[in-house]
Amino acid sequence: MTAATLSCRPAWADDVLRACAARLYPAAVRMTGTAPDAEDLVQETFAKALAASAQFRPGTNLNAWLYRIMTNIYISGYRTRQRQPPLVSGDAARWQLDFVRSGHGPDSRSAEDQVIAHALNADIVTAMRALPARHRVTVYLSDVQGLGYRQISDLTGMPVGTVKSSLHRGRTRLRAQLLTMYQESNPAA
Repeated sequence: MTAATLSCRPAWADDVLRACAARLYPAAVRMTGTAPDAEDLVQETFAKALAASAQFRPGTNLNAWLYRIMTNIYISGYRTRQRQPPLVSGDAARWQLDFVRSGHGPDSRSAEDQVIAHALNADIVTAMRALPARHRVTVYLSDVQGLGYRQISDLTGMPVGTVKSSLHRGRTRLRAQLLTMYQESNPAA
């Protein structure tokens, strides 16, 4: 069926929709990478398009409208999948647990060794206490507790950008204070 023939038919005629589906399917395969997922994407596109058919203006490009709907559905699904934690099979989890129990994993050290490894030097504690509260909190949460920007943002209520700049400024001040303390205690250096 040609574009001229399609343009004179009602937008929701069966043959028009079949022709549109034939055009959408290759793009859906490129987006999803698999034929079954592409079929689901095209089907969901038509379901949303038919539900929103009152918003379609006759005389406009139906293919472009459907393609935009399909792209939005794919992007929404992609974002949802990104927020979900990855699934780990039982065999992989069991292997990791056996690895840690065997004494080769990252947490195979005794509790005492872990505490000693995380203990702060007295000079670092003094320099940390000299930092403004905002910088001290972000440096502590990031460098001592090992939290990421988003986690620190959630805990402190600061925007992520503010966390980043506060962490940078806190580390810069801490570095300068530790250097001064070192130079004072080692005048020959």
